[in-house]
Amino acid sequence: MLVRAALALEKRYLALVAGCCALALVSPGLFTWIAPSIAPALGVIMFGMGLSLTFADFAALAPKWRLVLVGALLQFTVMPGLAWLLARGLGLPPEAALGVILVGACPGGTASNVITYLAGGNLALSVILTLATTVAAPLVTPGLTALLGGSVIRVDGPAMIASVFWIVVFPVLDGLVLRRLLRRRLEPVLAVFPALSMVTIALVIACVVGLNRDTVLAFPGLVIAAVVLHNCGGFALGYLGAALFSADRADRIAIAVEVGMQNSGLAVALAKLHFTPAAALPGALFSLEQNLAGVLWARWLARRRDG
Repeated sequence: MLVRAALALEKRYLALVAGCCALALVSPGLFTWIAPSIAPALGVIMFGMGLSLTFADFAALAPKWRLVLVGALLQFTVMPGLAWLLARGLGLPPEAALGVILVGACPGGTASNVITYLAGGNLALSVILTLATTVAAPLVTPGLTALLGGSVIRVDGPAMIASVFWIVVFPVLDGLVLRRLLRRRLEPVLAVFPALSMVTIALVIACVVGLNRDTVLAFPGLVIAAVVLHNCGGFALGYLGAALFSADRADRIAIAVEVGMQNSGLAVALAKLHFTPAAALPGALFSLEQNLAGVLWARWLARRRDG
């Protein structure tokens, strides 16, 4: 019964997201209370991702170490370069342009792991790429922002790495160990975790919408266009770039999702700390758009795989 309900929810996921976002615009308080719990919620999802993996999945990446380098290189070239081109091409105001570039210079976000899982990508590769780009971010993110945006920022590297450890690495390891110990006893739990992940993502997206209600309702057209093109361009160029180095569909999906989805929460935090609210706008909008677009793309890929 529970499994059937979970499958039914997966089919109606977009309606769930749309409904939650509409409610968040009308009454933000219904979802903004979730904000302090976003990190633990992502940790629960990553625990579920760990349950779906085995140590052999990570061991299988050893011969593919070049793919990790390729994915990280694409992350820190495609997204910053595309951000700079869009900022120039669309003639964005200086603060908005800086915000777009800041998003492009950030590492991959933890939501990419969930989208990779839903799309049927190589989840182990996605997790490794998130960790690798985050470890590099304390040096690379400020450097790229200075180079392309003309501004120098400081990133709290140890804090960033610690957050990724507790949100991504620790729960994934816990899930791996539990899967190893309990094996087949976890099959019923694994069947409902995708639905749980989808509900959690929907609530997080609605929370972001509620927190940025006035910004979303103001509908800044040029910035929205830049955000959509940035994210979708990252998916497309990431997939094409990965296709040059791997014939495996799951690998290409993982790299494409990792490239297209950014740690937009970090971009918002850095913009608020070092710049202005206008510079934080692209990051806030990117957070909403990348999750919606990511889910749509994941469902399309999953249907093609199943078909």
